[in-house]
Amino acid sequence: MLLDLRTVTKTYPGTEAPVLRAVSFSVAAGDRLALTGESGSGKSTLLHLIGGLDTADSGVVAIEGSDLTPMHDAGRAALRRGTVGVIFQQFNLIPSLTVAANIAFQARLAGRHDPDRARALALRLGLGDHLHKYPEQLSGGQQQRVAIARTLAPRPKLVLADEPTGNLDEATADRVMDLMCELVAETGAGLIMATHSERLAGRMMRRLHLRSGQLA
Repeated sequence: MLLDLRTVTKTYPGTEAPVLRAVSFSVAAGDRLALTGESGSGKSTLLHLIGGLDTADSGVVAIEGSDLTPMHDAGRAALRRGTVGVIFQQFNLIPSLTVAANIAFQARLAGRHDPDRARALALRLGLGDHLHKYPEQLSGGQQQRVAIARTLAPRPKLVLADEPTGNLDEATADRVMDLMCELVAETGAGLIMATHSERLAGRMMRRLHLRSGQLA
């Protein structure tokens, strides 16, 4: 099993109600899972726990059998570099780097930079004429495609996408989703996408719905 969550609970300091309450589910390689729920239901928190950006208070968050919950920061960071890729809603591109350098960034950290793969991803995502540009010179749709290429360049086994098309119009969102799903499927990676969109959720293989921190 690629990902296995068992009775995961999370409460933020200064609050009484848990953000996540005993959440359990599994994801296999090649799965495409939509994570739906209202704002505040715990979707982003759950992705942060799976991506090692935060830690659970209790329960197991295991990726390929390794539980992230007791890991130190360095161990979780190493897992993000080598196994898990995250696509953020706000893109999180590095403004001082060109498109080409942004795409290569994560792969270099993982020790897996392949110039041919990086260029092939750029071409597939319609970025071939923009490699010399900087993020501020791109449209929102182009920046999101750079973020997708950066995440997929090191060939992660699990891709987490937090509202990856939330800043895009519907037509652009559909094109970006088509490309992302196609590229993820080619590597056999698992994909978990948090989304408010019923239309986009319906394109995943299965769906989990969070309500007040619990799977409904």
